[in-house]
Amino acid sequence: MNYLVIYAHPNPKSFCHAIKEEVIAHIKKQGGKCETRDLYQMGFNPVLGSSDFVQFLQKRTPEDIQKEQDLVRQADILVFVYPVWWFSMPAILKGYVDRVFFRGFAYDYKGPMIQGLLKGKKAILLSTTGGPRFAYYLLGYLSAMKTTIDVGILNFCGIKVALHKYFYAVPTVGDAARKKMLASIPKIIS
Repeated sequence: MNYLVIYAHPNPKSFCHAIKEEVIAHIKKQGGKCETRDLYQMGFNPVLGSSDFVQFLQKRTPEDIQKEQDLVRQADILVFVYPVWWFSMPAILKGYVDRVFFRGFAYDYKGPMIQGLLKGKKAILLSTTGGPRFAYYLLGYLSAMKTTIDVGILNFCGIKVALHKYFYAVPTVGDAARKKMLASIPKIIS
């Protein structure tokens, strides 16, 4: 299997970073191929700008976007690792989606119908939160995030979400709880 790990956290000492490292180690241990895109480390430009639109209208793809689209094409499974900020993904990851999952690559219209162009691909999303599960559940944030991210982005593009796992209250749980969370990664990725 070919995996593409798309990681969005600026702190290399974060729990998200530990999750990413565990994901990569497990994929390699299982003999899978893994490409990692650390968006902050890459200095990925998340702004879908007017020059991007000009090139798209000319049936050209900006070079940095083309590289990312090629990696997405080659992947069987996309693994997104990111913190939940303001009940969504970080802006750099949303910008990655805006620029890379563009019309004609990730989706298109066939008459009035939307056609997801990335069918056959799966996604695993691993998200950390600052708050406890009950707060996200009771206030409706979990269903809102599922609708906007899992359905509104990934399913829209034809990608099947195999799992969206939230690791709750990361800053306030103890080390034992975080170790248990990390120990669950191999089962999640398998």
